[in-house]
Amino acid sequence: MKKYFFVLFMLALGLSVISCKTSSKVVETAVEQRDAKHEFRGAWVQTAWQDRYQNKNPEQCRRYLQQLVETLYQTGFNAIIFQVRPEGDAFYQSKYEPWSRFLTGVQGKAPSPVWDPMEYLIQLCHERGMEFHAWINPYRMYMSKNFNLASNHLYHQHPEYFVVFDDRLYLNPGLPECRAWIRSVVNDIVSRYDVDAIHMDDYFYPYPVAGKEFNDIATFQAYAPQMGFNPTSRADLANFRRRSVNILIKSVHEDIRAIKPWVRFGISPFGIYRNQKSWEGGSNTNGTQCYDDLYADVLLWAQSGWIDYVIPQLYWEIGHKAADYNTLCTWWAKNIPAPCQLYIGQSIERSLDGAANNASTPSLLNGSKNFLSKINQARGDKNVKGNCFWYAYQVEDNQFSVRDFMKQSVFPNHVMPPAYSNLDDDAPDKVKDLDGTLVRSGDKVGLFLKWSAPKVDKKDENDPILYYNVYRFVKGEMVNTRNMEHLYLQVSKPEFIDYDISNASKYTYVVTAVDHYNNEGKTAKKTFKIKLK
Repeated sequence: MKKYFFVLFMLALGLSVISCKTSSKVVETAVEQRDAKHEFRGAWVQTAWQDRYQNKNPEQCRRYLQQLVETLYQTGFNAIIFQVRPEGDAFYQSKYEPWSRFLTGVQGKAPSPVWDPMEYLIQLCHERGMEFHAWINPYRMYMSKNFNLASNHLYHQHPEYFVVFDDRLYLNPGLPECRAWIRSVVNDIVSRYDVDAIHMDDYFYPYPVAGKEFNDIATFQAYAPQMGFNPTSRADLANFRRRSVNILIKSVHEDIRAIKPWVRFGISPFGIYRNQKSWEGGSNTNGTQCYDDLYADVLLWAQSGWIDYVIPQLYWEIGHKAADYNTLCTWWAKNIPAPCQLYIGQSIERSLDGAANNASTPSLLNGSKNFLSKINQARGDKNVKGNCFWYAYQVEDNQFSVRDFMKQSVFPNHVMPPAYSNLDDDAPDKVKDLDGTLVRSGDKVGLFLKWSAPKVDKKDENDPILYYNVYRFVKGEMVNTRNMEHLYLQVSKPEFIDYDISNASKYTYVVTAVDHYNNEGKTAKKTFKIKLK
């Protein structure tokens, strides 16, 4: 039935529906996730250095985003991490920062007519039971030496807040004013938009560049004494930088909890926390380090409860000499404590077997040993709750046949994202008044199902229902909502029309409500015998 809805969707967009021949070759499948109902299945959608948005008018852009989200949903994804602030700008109507040049071509230029891509994406995701994570880059403010900054850019108001490093513009993490600015941006997003999470990636202090120094010495000397650091110590400069980032992470966490406690805060760090040669508890690797080089103490954030999930970017190949995927996957699983959830950041392109069958472009349908080994390694560890894939456009374009392969071998059924029961374990009550009537639309007859939202306790008044799960069973099938093969669809409104019905057939529907913490409520069930005149 999901395929049926996808065909209707494509036709509605005026797009061709192309049938694909399935290879006669048997394609191996990944092991099933440990939790039959829950797994994080995310995809990063980057907007930095993309021209696909600025070349479209608002209507074309909306149609494109609708197609992108639907494609990801049909592939089996249940979360989108969308870059809404690539460089101190906005893919939404910000109160603080200019419109992104990656949306309209010129920083500060509003789309015409004005519309809000983030608001629209949230609607698209929630209509499908998908999470929307607002991805921001906290310190990166312009990534080109030609600073064509909009008139309302913060730089024009406070140039003293900024550091130029490697011809790129950064907020100075050591300044309290810069931390306050970032918090204002985050608070604005969380307050005005129904996001499921705030997401930051690996760009904290910039990656080291040989022969270049991040010029924050004056800031260090000014603030080190009040933090208890020696302003002349090189070692304390590193500690000062880490402390500065720690303060931001802790503050953002506290702000989010105060505004909307169900909104998660997640980090996607560089894949190596520390090497063993730097710290005996580190991984057996040899590369750039979060702690020492980017001043991001991710373990402290997880241990302190300041972040709700972490997605280390484990893009390397299995057997990589400096950073073996299996080594790092095991290390992160061992070191991230509950209740912080661990998802693995996967690179599609760096998971290929190579030029399979001497083809110029590898296809996962012809060879998927490495890809499946990575997924199986993650799913085989009880502490890993899912995966996130770099990047969504490859899935959209079906590069390397990845979309076909994932649907067939990795995500055969839709599942829910993991619940954050540590934040709130009070699941919704049963939906009320589940009923159905036959309706006709042209020459089609469907069963119109509707219900009422469940009763909400006073303590849950600020935790509204996010969406509904609808399960469908035909005569002879056991009614079992643990079997996700029977998850028919997910809807944000308490109604839908099922046109995939047959005369004299019997259908049982089970409806559950899901809250913002991904807690699924009690089941409401009703059976209908279809009699068409």
